[in-house]
Amino acid sequence: MADEELERARACVANRDLQEPLLEDAIDPALIRSWTRLWSGLGASGDGVELRDRLIAAWSEPERRYHTLRHLGDCLAMLEPTVHLSERPTEVEIALWFHDAIHDLKAKDNEARSATWVERALSAAGVASDARGRVHDLIMATRHDAQPVTTDAKLLVDIDLAILGADPERFDEYEVQIRQEYAWVPGPLFRRERREILMGFLARPTIYGTAWFQERFEDSARDNLQRSVARLRPWLGFW
Repeated sequence: MADEELERARACVANRDLQEPLLEDAIDPALIRSWTRLWSGLGASGDGVELRDRLIAAWSEPERRYHTLRHLGDCLAMLEPTVHLSERPTEVEIALWFHDAIHDLKAKDNEARSATWVERALSAAGVASDARGRVHDLIMATRHDAQPVTTDAKLLVDIDLAILGADPERFDEYEVQIRQEYAWVPGPLFRRERREILMGFLARPTIYGTAWFQERFEDSARDNLQRSVARLRPWLGFW
């Protein structure tokens, strides 16, 4: 792959600052365009602006450090060059909006609650039940407890995990942000459990499910993960 193509791909997960007030003229225009496009594409009634603003408020919660509007914006930016890989791009797009909409740092059912939220919201907007079910399943795929199977789930999960293949500086920032979100977890426990999560990704035959992401991010993701795992290794048998 040409170097310029790799740089363009990595640019989608480069530093961005989308933490802006919840005012129409202050919302990132890319978010407005995305929402308008997906709401129309779903055949939903009304404009969904109230729901959009509730989502933006959720992504802007002060306790978040990585799972913020910046992450949402990065995901939507990454969808643009990969949309051709999707069977139902509108459903992937709204799944991105909702996949971390609920982010209770002490809960284990955030994806399930986010999936329930989107299903109820789309039902109220008159979206067909089969589409609602597919979006629900897409969000559940971002639990990352198993490798996705469907074409759209593979794309969604790859987009969500694109940060793993970011430039080392951005990846290190991401790791710091994750630690900040879980600052309440004792250091030894955090290091042990974080290492297990990262080693789980490394143990997969491929981290990414699509050839597009494998070609552009697989090698750098493995380098980043191996470096982070080494940092989290116990010293003299102690965490």
